Amino acid sequence: MKYALVHEWLTPKATGGSELVVREILRYIDAELYALIDFESINPQSYLYNRKIGTTFLQNFPFASSGPQKYLPLLPLAIEQFDLRSYDVILSSSHAVAKGVLTSPQQLHICYCHTPMRYAWDLTFDYLNATKMGLGFSGILTRYLLHRLRQWDVISANRVDYFIANSHHTARRIWRCYRREAKVIYPPVNIERFPLQTKKEEFYLTVSRLVSYKKVSLIVEAFNRLGYPLIIIGEGEELNLIRQLAKSNIQVLGAQPNEVVEQYMANAKAFVYAACEDFGIALVEAQACGTPVIAYGGGGALETVLDIRQYPDAGTGLLFSPQTPEALVETVETFSKFQGQVNPDNCRLQAAQFSPEIFKTAYLAKIEDCCQDFFIKKSQKNCDFFK
Repeated sequence: MKYALVHEWLTPKATGGSELVVREILRYIDAELYALIDFESINPQSYLYNRKIGTTFLQNFPFASSGPQKYLPLLPLAIEQFDLRSYDVILSSSHAVAKGVLTSPQQLHICYCHTPMRYAWDLTFDYLNATKMGLGFSGILTRYLLHRLRQWDVISANRVDYFIANSHHTARRIWRCYRREAKVIYPPVNIERFPLQTKKEEFYLTVSRLVSYKKVSLIVEAFNRLGYPLIIIGEGEELNLIRQLAKSNIQVLGAQPNEVVEQYMANAKAFVYAACEDFGIALVEAQACGTPVIAYGGGGALETVLDIRQYPDAGTGLLFSPQTPEALVETVETFSKFQGQVNPDNCRLQAAQFSPEIFKTAYLAKIEDCCQDFFIKKSQKNCDFFK
């Protein structure tokens, strides 16, 4: 079998869960790699350094190295330009348009879907309200473009033979948007990078991209009221806003090296997260250190964090709802009562369920099942045709 692996974009700043999945797949499947843009194969620090990677016309566009999101209306057109006819199996790692590559009936296409395109679905109104593109005539044009993007997104879902989702939350969203079933295989989390530590210090921590849907401003507002020490690590368009909102009990450190993140993660009294994530790798990384998690009770957190109130013998943190500063304030105060009951070993055991080894076993088994199902059915149909 000849494999192609298609991902959205590869840049030094793209280091999230979807990129970890790509890296893990390439460890044990010999696939040729394609992406809308690639600035990792020229990065000496990258595992993709000097690797041959197929790209699109967006590669040479101005400011492409910071990501192609600014060319959102062109992404569907760009992804359809890959000529993948020489491959037997197409694997896509998709959170936007990668699943939209063109394939033939003789080719098997398996999509690991991190999320249906957020710009077009769940985050439409956040996107419109957070930018000037949502106002006036440009707002009408933007709404029309997003409408067409949703249409293309549904059409392109029909090009996928089998969907894999990174959580049950994502699987439900795939069904809602595309009316397609998806097998759930949790993404790989490098828990060995985060050693277990049982002694904690008296500060809370959040690590996140500082963009609107991550709701870091909600955490800041809650801790402004609480007065408890909070450390924020991350960068993004809301960095200056977060610094302006934060009172003296909150330290905003911006982007930090991995070893600094690991140290804070291991020493924190609790890891705090307010976003509704499709999976939420940071929540698992914190638990790998034995650090309890206080997270919004929605999305992937419901599958990765065990609320101590519901699981008194195995709890790994607390979940709060609704997604408001008031609910978070109440839950952080409740955490003080339960803190001694959260066993760091339980946190580590919970994180171990999302190891790269478990992902590898499940993913390869799914690929094998899909190949047998697809190619055996195809050969049977060919035999029936000639009878």
